[in-house]
Amino acid sequence: MRLFTLLFLLLPLVIHSQNPVSESFQKDSLIIIKSNPSKGFNNSYILFIPKGTLKSKLTYLLVEPNNTGKISDSIEVHKKSAIELASISSVGNNISTYIKIPLLVPIFPRPNSKPLVYTHSLDRDVIFEKDEELERLDLQLIAMIRDAQIVLKENDILIYDKIFMNGFSASATFTNRFLFIHPDKVKAAAMGGLNGELMLPLKKYKNKKFNYPLGINDFKSIFNKEFNLNELKEIPQYIYMGKEDQNDAVQFDDAYNNIERNTINSTLGNNVQERWINCQNIYKKEYISAQFKTYDKVGHWTTSSVNLDVINFFIKQLKN
Repeated sequence: MRLFTLLFLLLPLVIHSQNPVSESFQKDSLIIIKSNPSKGFNNSYILFIPKGTLKSKLTYLLVEPNNTGKISDSIEVHKKSAIELASISSVGNNISTYIKIPLLVPIFPRPNSKPLVYTHSLDRDVIFEKDEELERLDLQLIAMIRDAQIVLKENDILIYDKIFMNGFSASATFTNRFLFIHPDKVKAAAMGGLNGELMLPLKKYKNKKFNYPLGINDFKSIFNKEFNLNELKEIPQYIYMGKEDQNDAVQFDDAYNNIERNTINSTLGNNVQERWINCQNIYKKEYISAQFKTYDKVGHWTTSSVNLDVINFFIKQLKN
């Protein structure tokens, strides 16, 4: 028996049911799927299904990693934030609602008891974490995607194997790194507010080794497979920053260790906007299929214009 919770938005109603989404795409619906270790995910996740999602027609599942913005040992804090992200407060929700595709948001913890394990950005500590809730969140997300495909298919919503992926700030960093590890899983991706620092398809840059998550120097030893540059090149990407964005995660210990910080500052630049330009140049030189845009008079936030550009990017991918 599948256990989950269905919330119809705008109604003070919680329903426990074996058939929660029958007719649900006739109205905006939010489903909370409970963690299922036997299926490979030790954390719960959310499915948002916007009104107008079509039956019996192949479409894409949009995935936006959760980004609480703070650490807390209470999973309810992260759950509440993820629900808000899925339903009202994210570019992902705007995309989902406008182009009528389902949205998946994981409820990954970011515990105060392990402040340097920056789960919401998929940093190096996360990859080596052994706690069952925190280990290999990238693989847990893939298991959630597989499960969501089944849930949606049971209700006549048919989903392609590859996903759309979106993120902003830490969740954009998670998305960026996920693309490198699993390029075969993603059809297209949009990322914004990345602190000016992107993972690079390089083992070294300016004679400095670029280990994960800076680059691919130790990729094979960590992930037990070769990095596939050709697959990464095939993923259309929309990557953007605000011209006034100075949100610099590089200088904080939870996001980067001292070796990583010194490597970034000494090679790509010690401020956000300098790194942003250098990363763009490297991506272009390596023929990564990315469209870059810098927004004037925008800091570490999005605007209606930004959201519309991201939506139009994904509309274009629906047609390809």
